[in-house]
Amino acid sequence: MTQGLIVTGTDTDVGKTVFAAALAGALGATYWKPIQCGLDGGGDSSRIGELSGLSPSRIHPEAFRLARPESPHRAAEAEGREISLAQLDLPPVEGPLVVEGAGGLMVPVNRHLLMIDLFAAWRLPVVLVARTALGTINHSLLSIEALNGRNIPILGIAFVGDEMPDTEHTIAAMGNVRRLGRLPRLAPLTRDSLAAAFAANFRLEDFS
Repeated sequence: MTQGLIVTGTDTDVGKTVFAAALAGALGATYWKPIQCGLDGGGDSSRIGELSGLSPSRIHPEAFRLARPESPHRAAEAEGREISLAQLDLPPVEGPLVVEGAGGLMVPVNRHLLMIDLFAAWRLPVVLVARTALGTINHSLLSIEALNGRNIPILGIAFVGDEMPDTEHTIAAMGNVRRLGRLPRLAPLTRDSLAAAFAANFRLEDFS
């Protein structure tokens, strides 16, 4: 297992938090969401705790907890704050670390820095989470191109949603990335159903 992984998405609300919960739980990793925008329901760290089975000690506190559900730069400005790279060093942890980004790659962290710039500084392999719905080929290939343009290593792509074999194959082949698996829609979505779906559709050895 590599020491750390970044989980990011092709867009907001593609399912990356659910996937991050499944991955972190399967690995017994420490989870870290460095920037949380929007605190209704406790934020993504709270949801990770519910879905992953990780102990509270395995959920690292956010560097920034911002009340408004907006882009980080706007949410921070609303509170008279500015997020900088110097404030976002990777936390020292024992064992693997799963880091979840905020939104997609080109989300502004401040007026000069994008989320993808943080990933370039951290130099950890990225798992790109993509929905399987219409439009995902464009979003996914653009995201892969952006990561390649900054020489950020891509571990592979994980899909979330209904099975779309041709779409999934096309993205993996044209983007020259590994298809890691697909997490189906789960109803109900529980810790047990998520763990079972991850085990049935992904191989832990691929996350190394």
